[in-house]
Amino acid sequence: MVALTGELARERADSHIDELLLYRRVAWRIMPLAIVCFLFSYFDRINISFAKSQMQAELGLSDAAYGLAASMFFIGYVLFEVPSSLGLKRYGAPAWICRIMVSWGLATAALVFAYTQYTLYFLRFLIGVMEAGFGPAILFYLACWFPRKHLAKMNGLWFLAVPLAVPLAGAVGGPAAGFLLGTMDGVLGLAGWHWLFLMSGLPCVVLGVLVLFKLDRDIESARWLSRQEKDRLLENLAHDRKTERPVLGSVWRVLLTREVAIMAFIYYVVKTASYGLNFWMPHLIKSSGVQDMLWVGLLSALPYAVACLGMVAITRRSDRTGERKRYLVYCLLASALGYLLACLYADSSWAMMAALVLATAGTFIAIPIFWTIPQSTFSGLAIATGTAAINSVGQLSGIVAPVMVGKINDLSGSSYMGMLSIAPLILIACVVVMRYLRNPRS
Repeated sequence: MVALTGELARERADSHIDELLLYRRVAWRIMPLAIVCFLFSYFDRINISFAKSQMQAELGLSDAAYGLAASMFFIGYVLFEVPSSLGLKRYGAPAWICRIMVSWGLATAALVFAYTQYTLYFLRFLIGVMEAGFGPAILFYLACWFPRKHLAKMNGLWFLAVPLAVPLAGAVGGPAAGFLLGTMDGVLGLAGWHWLFLMSGLPCVVLGVLVLFKLDRDIESARWLSRQEKDRLLENLAHDRKTERPVLGSVWRVLLTREVAIMAFIYYVVKTASYGLNFWMPHLIKSSGVQDMLWVGLLSALPYAVACLGMVAITRRSDRTGERKRYLVYCLLASALGYLLACLYADSSWAMMAALVLATAGTFIAIPIFWTIPQSTFSGLAIATGTAAINSVGQLSGIVAPVMVGKINDLSGSSYMGMLSIAPLILIACVVVMRYLRNPRS
């Protein structure tokens, strides 16, 4: 009788727990800080584009050498992403994310010592090594809190928030970079581009420490949850483990499937277009006649700001209609047209800015729309392996795109021919989308 009364009391207490509200609290605890951390990580990837003019003048870099420096980050990132993830289970996700952020922040700040192109290459490679594993660590941490019925939604939020953070990094970082380059040049004997790297690296160290104290290692260590709430979260995860089917095959085996191979190519092209803009936009604006670095930074922010607004509007419309394929094609066509017009009107600042707005909006709005397709195409744990394979191929564009654009610029003697070479790739991706992708079910 006593046992029955205790069981009824526990069921009654559990019934008062609003599960949706509980997971919403967990999401608000984790996601805002995770997105802010990604915002800084992405700016650390592209801050070299704002430093390009001053850095090239001081170090005597060609466009090809600059492109190689930009690519060195991704070489380190791709090589060490899997090894970096091995520390997650041993040290816990918050401690490992803290390690990643502190180390990449210090490596970025160390670019103040980049007085030769070879030091620059090494430090950019080191930043990639230190940042490797950040994305998988976040996804691993989410899986430690959310069961399958909520995890898909949270992964979707992460994949939608990440591309939103990308244009935000340009919109916020552009003016900040312009200010540092224009007003801090020569302060304490440091060049403006040295200050840029220093001031973008040190906040990452602070954020890393904040992650360690803000994010709990696991559910049991969360003091802000009641015992009943912890039990509900743990029971939901335990239920998933009971019904989980074993996963056969590796990421590379999944990569060889037709669907993943097609999507990986499309995402590779989209990322090539995005990195082309990230690493060369300030240079194109400066080449069109804008010389003041503060104005270059402000104008660089405009395309990203428009992309942010467009991303909210168009992704909502895509969600309402369930149309993914059609909106993806529209975005890719806008990106290709923007690239083409930016090169045709390279001597007109206003025409080029309009073209860059079109190219940036098309490129970055395409990213969240694209990710709804693999998430709707695959099911179960194939979502994780499929998206990991697609993302790995997409990151290779960060190695190829900067070097390709820089080399074509050097060979052609033009500051925009390398960018022009990306437009045909985008059009090919459009044809692949129309021919081989099916619109996923809502």
